[in-house]
Amino acid sequence: MPSELPVNDPQNIWQNQPTEPLKMSADEMRGKAQQRRKKARLEALRTIAIGILLCIFFAWTFTRAHAALPRMGLGLLSLWGMYVSYQAYRWIWPGGPRPEAAASTSVKFYRSELEKSRDYGLHVWRRAGLTFCFLGLAMVVVPGVVQSLATPRLMLNFVPLFALLAIWFAMFFPMRKRKLRKLQQEIDELRALEREGQP
Repeated sequence: MPSELPVNDPQNIWQNQPTEPLKMSADEMRGKAQQRRKKARLEALRTIAIGILLCIFFAWTFTRAHAALPRMGLGLLSLWGMYVSYQAYRWIWPGGPRPEAAASTSVKFYRSELEKSRDYGLHVWRRAGLTFCFLGLAMVVVPGVVQSLATPRLMLNFVPLFALLAIWFAMFFPMRKRKLRKLQQEIDELRALEREGQP
């Protein structure tokens, strides 16, 4: 039995292939950081707008509800909308280095923004308050589901909601995982670039 792996082993070739050093000028780094900043700003604005609209919608629905538990759930969902907007401003809204910043400063800033975005994605349940969202949703939906147990035809009213939740869960986790993987890959590339720049 040979002690070394065969030369034509694809896994061995892939893992041991030489990598080129990542070369990027200061202007390219500033451009990339500015592009990231624009993208993050648009994402933050979109999330803030959605949070405010959800807050207004749930507050309006709160005023029209009569039962105590659904009213508390709608109040919680309204507060959750404001919390989402605040957290989007706090975690997604980008800062910015000075335009004349050195390349090393631009790299550090860009990496810190990517790490901030990655941390938001890792802790999205807490940072976006999804626990409060689902608690409020349960407070609104569960009383209706309990009432519909006596007449199963009323349960059909909740099928669209449960279908939307199932679709959301099916899309949310793979998309989150893919986004986090891309962010981590870019962070690792920037760390390699910083190490190359050190004397």
